[in-house]
Formats: sequence, C-alpha cells, structure tokens
Amino acid sequence: MRHTTRSNTPDDFRPRIHLPRPVPEPGADGTEQQQERAILVTVLLPDTKADFQNPFGELSALAETAGVEVVDSMSQKRQSLGTAFALGKGKLQELVERVEANDAETVIFDNDLTPRQIRGLERAVNRKVIDRTELILDIFASHAKTRESQLQVELAQLEYTAPRLRGLWTHLERIAGAGGATAAGAVGGVGTRGPGERQIEIDRRIAQKRISHLKREIREIDDRKRREVTSRGDQFTVSLVGYTNSGKSTLMNALTGTNRLAADLLFATLETKTVRWELGEGRSALLSDTVGFIRDLPHRLIASFKATLEEAVHADLLLHVVDAAAPTAYRQMQAVDEVLAGLRCDELPQILVLNKTDIADPGPLAELLIHRKTPSLRISAKTGAGLDKLAEEVYKKLAGETAEVTIRIPQRDGRLIAEIDRHADVRDRRYVADAVEADICMNRAQLRQLLGRHPSASIIRGCLERSHDGEPNQLQ
Repeated sequence: MRHTTRSNTPDDFRPRIHLPRPVPEPGADGTEQQQERAILVTVLLPDTKADFQNPFGELSALAETAGVEVVDSMSQKRQSLGTAFALGKGKLQELVERVEANDAETVIFDNDLTPRQIRGLERAVNRKVIDRTELILDIFASHAKTRESQLQVELAQLEYTAPRLRGLWTHLERIAGAGGATAAGAVGGVGTRGPGERQIEIDRRIAQKRISHLKREIREIDDRKRREVTSRGDQFTVSLVGYTNSGKSTLMNALTGTNRLAADLLFATLETKTVRWELGEGRSALLSDTVGFIRDLPHRLIASFKATLEEAVHADLLLHVVDAAAPTAYRQMQAVDEVLAGLRCDELPQILVLNKTDIADPGPLAELLIHRKTPSLRISAKTGAGLDKLAEEVYKKLAGETAEVTIRIPQRDGRLIAEIDRHADVRDRRYVADAVEADICMNRAQLRQLLGRHPSASIIRGCLERSHDGEPNQLQ
C-alpha cells in the first residue's frame, strides 16, 4: 500500500515505524505484498566515518536486511546538517522530485536526525522519513527471538521514541469543559492540574513507566548473566567479536560443529551462544558468539545489550573476526575497536582473524596486515582453510594459563578423581598405598578452585602459580 500523508493526524505525530520483513507476507487477497520502495540519502559531513568511494554500500545492505527495495540514492557534502531539513534547498527540491519520479514511499537517511529535521523533511517530501538509528532498531526488532533480546530492543526503541512524542494529539485542548473554563460546571473540577493536562504528557508518563519496568527486568537479566559468566571463571573462555556479517556464526559452526544461524544479512543473530570448543590433547575452551557491531552503533543498543556483551568483557581471549573481503575492512576493524574500547575490554588479549581470505582482494587485505596491532591469522570459515592454525594458536594461549603438576588424591575420593578426568589432561596415573598420583595438565584457576574445594588433595610436584616475571614459582 502506498504511503500517504497523515492528514487526519497532527503533523508532528510519528508512530513507531516497522519496515517490511525480507520475506514478503501474503496479502488479504492471497497475493504477495510488495516491498516498500525507498530512496537512500546521506549527508557527508567532514567527520563522517562513511566510505566516500561507496557511501551507500552499508546503508543499502541495512535497507535490504529490513526488506526495503532501494529505488534511488542521493548524497550531499555539507559542513553540518541543516537545522530544519538536513539538506540544502537545492538538494531538498531534488529529493522531492526523485521521490515523485520513483514513486517512493520512504526516505532513509544514513545520518541521525533530530525530530525537527524529520518533521520538516516529511512535510517537504510528503513521505515517511526515517534515520539510521531507527532503521537499525527496526532490524534488531525483527531479528530478536528470545525474551531477553526482545526486552533489550524494546527498551532501546522506547528510549529513542519517547523524546520524539512531539505534541501528540495537540488538536485536543486541555482536559476540561468547553473552552477549558474553570468555572462551576467545568469538567475536571477541583483537584485538576489547571484546566487539565495535555495528552502528550500522559503518553510520556506511560512511556517512562514502561521504560522503568523494562530497565528493572533487564537489570535482573544482567545480574543473572553476570553470575553465569563469573561462574565460568575456572574455565578458559574465548569470545568472537567483529563487525556484523563478518562470518562469526559461520566460524563458530566450523570450529564446534554447532548449528548457529549463519545468513548473508546484517545482524542475522542477536543472541549470545556459548559452546565447548575441543582444542585437542584433552584441552577445551568455552567459545562464545556475540552480536555483531557496526559503524555508529546506536549507544542505546550498546547499553541495552550490555548483558549480551558480558561474554566479551569477561573473556580470557578475544577473536576479532574481520571480513577481509570487504572493501572497507580496515574501517570495520576500527569501528569494532571503538566499541571494545567503550566496553573497556580493548586491553584483553586478542587475535585478529582475517576471514573470507579465499575471496579477499589483495589490496584491502594488505592494508589490514600493515596496520594490524595484534597477532593475525588468515582463514576461511567457509572452506576450513587456516582453522587448524587458529585452534593451535588458541591452544598456546590456553597452555600459558595451565599448570603441569603431579597431584595426590585419596583413592576413596572417587568424585574428585572423576572431576580430574573431566577437566584435566591426565598424562599418567599411579596407585600408591591408599592414594592416586596423577600427572596432569590443567587450567590454573580451575585447579586452584578444585584444591580449595578438596583439601584432601595436594600437589606433590610442579608449580601452580606464576611469578611476576612470568617464571613459575617453585613449591616449597
């Protein structure tokens, strides 16, 4: 259905917009519903992080993910966004003409717009106008499957929408009698606030009440997630981070044999998944896949998805997955680094994983290698190339956190012996008197916790702690 101006509603009322999904739904008459036709617009500012050579590449991918048909695009270089329309007068007139010529229903900006700018643009083009943040929020809303992610997205949407409830139902005067009088007989009577209260104030209170409720629910999820992540402190944890659509889910499936959704779409998965990754020789790590990042990721989403990103914050090792085939690979890597810095986990040990090298252009790939600040590996999650080397490097990191010791366990403590078999690499086992002596290789933190829970066990050879210079402390 074509978009028409909301002539029967106030000019400054914009309900929350949800774009069509990528898979068309059948209409009432059984025919497929047509995709919404949109024109893309970007204002290139001096401090923009967009790719000047392909300014619509990412926005077009976002629109495609949202199920929109892009029919045209236009850009303008400016020193700042215009107060009223974001565009100059000439470009604004050009946009109006392009909208009519292409029979477009929506205009999507790659910039974040103010309510006044959106209102002015909608009046000028006589069509719906949305900005970059609203587009991303809509995509997140359509991909949120779990209760946790749905709450997080709803909170981000409400926090975005609440300040934009601009004069809702301003055609309604104060809630009072005709003319808003305060004389005897006026509706409202004693105790009303003046002649009454505008509907916009009621709606703002409703929105704020819902926001408070969501924050309480999400806080409980945060606390539960934090406890869950902290409880894994005795295990080596690895977190996949990277730009959206860099191939993290495909890599996780290839490394662990899981069935995580891997689609050629932005933000295909929003939920964090953690599985055990067998590294060989009896050693394993917990591997987590996190939500993908993007340039100018809305701060509201980062705040809302704090629990989801908890895996990265508390990981022992980050695997920064980069789409080496993307022309803007280096810019994408920088965008992820900025988000990691905002989460205060940019100092964690990190391996740069250059994915999709089987189809990568040598130029961008060479630039990544020149500017890299961390160890890097070239892989292809799709073909499996380089995955053995990746597992080997992670194994080395894990080995640096393990202790090789000989532990003595009373034979009667069958539960402890079984726990050692489960969590340690047992190299040799000997039965002496009423005890079992085992030569094991085990995560230091995990071994420390195990000894704390089982005081009957003791280390008779080897070292548990490391000194400040990295050399093992000898047992006294």
